[in-house]
Amino acid sequence: MKILKFGGTSVANAQNIRLVKHIVSKSKADKTIVVVSALGGMTDLLLKTANLASNQEVSYKTVLKEIEDRHFSTIKELIPIATQSKVLSKVKSELNTLETLLEGAYLIGEITPKLSDKIVSYGELLSSYIISEFFSVEKLSCAYKDSRELIKTNDAFGKAVVNFAVTNENCSTFFETISDKIIVMAGFIASSMQGNATTLGRGGSDYTAAIVASAINAEVLEIWTDVSGMYTANPKLVKQAMAIPHISYEEAMELSHFGAKVLYPPTIQPVLSKGISIVIKNTFDDENEGTLITKTKNAKGRTVRGISHVESIALLSLEGSGMVGIPGISKRFFEVLSQAEISVVLITQASSEHSICIGIAEFDADKAVEVINEAFEYEISLGRIKPTLAEKNLAIIALVGDNMKSHQGLSGKMFSTLGKNNVNIRAIAQGASERNISAVIVKDDVKKALNTLHEEFFEDNTKQLNLFVMGVGNVGAKFLNQLQQQKKYLKENLKLNIRVIGISNSRTMVFDEDGISLKKWEAVLQEGEQAHKETFFERVKKLNYRNSIFVDNTASDIVSQTYASYLKNSISVVTCNKIACSSDYDNYKNLKDLARQYNAPFLFETNVGAGLPIIDTLKNLIASGDKIIKIQAVLSGSLNFVFNNFKNTTNFHAIVKEAKAEGYTEPDPKIDLSGIDVMRKILILARESGHKIDINEIENNSFLPEESLKTTNNDSFFESLIKHENHFQQLYSDAAKKDCKLKYVAQFAHGKASVGLQQIPKGHDFYTLEGSDNIVLFFTERYPNQPMIIKGAGAGAEVTASGIFADIIRIGNF
Repeated sequence: MKILKFGGTSVANAQNIRLVKHIVSKSKADKTIVVVSALGGMTDLLLKTANLASNQEVSYKTVLKEIEDRHFSTIKELIPIATQSKVLSKVKSELNTLETLLEGAYLIGEITPKLSDKIVSYGELLSSYIISEFFSVEKLSCAYKDSRELIKTNDAFGKAVVNFAVTNENCSTFFETISDKIIVMAGFIASSMQGNATTLGRGGSDYTAAIVASAINAEVLEIWTDVSGMYTANPKLVKQAMAIPHISYEEAMELSHFGAKVLYPPTIQPVLSKGISIVIKNTFDDENEGTLITKTKNAKGRTVRGISHVESIALLSLEGSGMVGIPGISKRFFEVLSQAEISVVLITQASSEHSICIGIAEFDADKAVEVINEAFEYEISLGRIKPTLAEKNLAIIALVGDNMKSHQGLSGKMFSTLGKNNVNIRAIAQGASERNISAVIVKDDVKKALNTLHEEFFEDNTKQLNLFVMGVGNVGAKFLNQLQQQKKYLKENLKLNIRVIGISNSRTMVFDEDGISLKKWEAVLQEGEQAHKETFFERVKKLNYRNSIFVDNTASDIVSQTYASYLKNSISVVTCNKIACSSDYDNYKNLKDLARQYNAPFLFETNVGAGLPIIDTLKNLIASGDKIIKIQAVLSGSLNFVFNNFKNTTNFHAIVKEAKAEGYTEPDPKIDLSGIDVMRKILILARESGHKIDINEIENNSFLPEESLKTTNNDSFFESLIKHENHFQQLYSDAAKKDCKLKYVAQFAHGKASVGLQQIPKGHDFYTLEGSDNIVLFFTERYPNQPMIIKGAGAGAEVTASGIFADIIRIGNF
């Protein structure tokens, strides 16, 4: 014999009930017992109408009418007109009795537990009867059995205790003698030995199915619901969660205790003692294998089988020097909670006996504080114990697996993974069986914590990076296009799943929690909401994603001032914006310190040399113990482009305009030509070498006329270049006479830095530098005579975008 239990969503309406009939009709068992819940949401409606009636609110009749309409419409959709009258009459008769009960509650203005049980029992009574009649109409060999005649309990209304001796005998006798192949019965409801309707409490329909399965020694108990088994994590919070094919009873109960809603642990106890297998299946995907739950332990496979959580938890601590060495403190503490009917879900105690910390349901927190402080009033008055306070808005997350105890380092791996993503742990508990490791965290961190742990333990080391991109002009657009092209490669070869969650330009911004399509980001952004930097940050912070990265593709001072806020929230920062790293030294150092403190990388490789690995190489030299003696460099791709193309046959201002059009210069080309941009770059290299230096300490030997330097916009700047064409021609002529080339050189040595235009002779490393290339010479203690040279394209949107891309990959590999 086989037991099939269908929950409320599976029988919510006529369409779903037809799916149930399809599943039941495929059963090959000699006898199939079908246990059903009330129509989806019906129990809540019955409780609502009972409460309204007991409060003497006449609106209870409106809810009762809704209950009637739902049942009648279900009958009319399932049962042919020719046979409807019998079913409608029976249901109407039952509803009339229900109406009489509610009228009684309305008249006396109260409802007893006994009456409440009788009222809510109508949900399962009516659904089971309607479904059995539908099966019969569909020519299935079907019988209906009133569960109240089989399952007997005491009179503890609301959560009655089953009399197994009588119940087992009733079930055994009935199912041995009935000849029908399919028997439909109601879940959740039973009756006392005196014949009064009782209910079996939370998870009651599962309990009914388990009771019957145990009584008749069924071969299997199938629980049909709206998910395809038990998952490695809540699929609503973790998109990558996967169904678990096979799991042990103990693992299933641990996961269920910590929030997995598929099973309610106490209800399956009857089948545990008999070793009856349980299968969790999906009514809406009946071909899916679901999850098999057996007595067999997880001998092979993953160590961690699932990650679960419980929300709305409060922490309470009893602490004080007066607890140390005093017998009976713990007994009094838990006794007080027990007497107040407060369930403790987590316990942790310091070995010093100085404190006991417990986790309880948040709705019990205020009551618990009151009874504990009252019980320990004397000790509190003497200062031996501190008054108990409740810390709310917390949640418990738990790793579950049978084999966890035989693997070292799981706790460390769990806690370090959470720590890297700034998930603060408030309390920790681990049972002696080591089947469960639990931690209490802030409720707002639950989604991040679950996804972080799931990625670490289940996703074959695939790491998800969540990007928030500000600035989608020349560089930003190229970056998004490169990311779109490489997305598949990164996932398959580097195990990096990179998603863009937010994008902003100066006008609009857009967010998509599932990731913005990189094929149509421009159209999506155009329809976005008004951009605001503070709102953008607050949205990033509120989303609280793991491995979050803020990408700044702007040249904005205001945007650079937001970096600290991101880093303080463990959000990494990748930027091609040089302003932050070339600002006041204290600000630069603060950002570096915040990055270390909050484990949030702050990377700015593109600040010097675009996509060239200049800063990364410098960092590696320093980290390996080398010491920088001198740096010589041509760091402006734009200036190198200008002076490589400027001749006595060309106009200087025309070459500068061309450089701007090609994307080699900043939007304001004066920043490049005045030397400010190069000063910022050599400043950053000097700081990354370990020197404390500010930009006003750098000597700038500018080649621009004073009038050009004083211009306030691009138009007047270009006009000044035309006006002083002879000056620039003279610079070229002076160099050409000496067979030299003009290069704008930056240098750092002996703690001092300078920038300026120089005449470079043949044979020098800078002489053959072409186009917009950059070159850096690192003279170090290990490279004193022949410097380490890094050379290549140092300007342009494409290579700058690739440098940003490289920094993001570096973070992914951390």
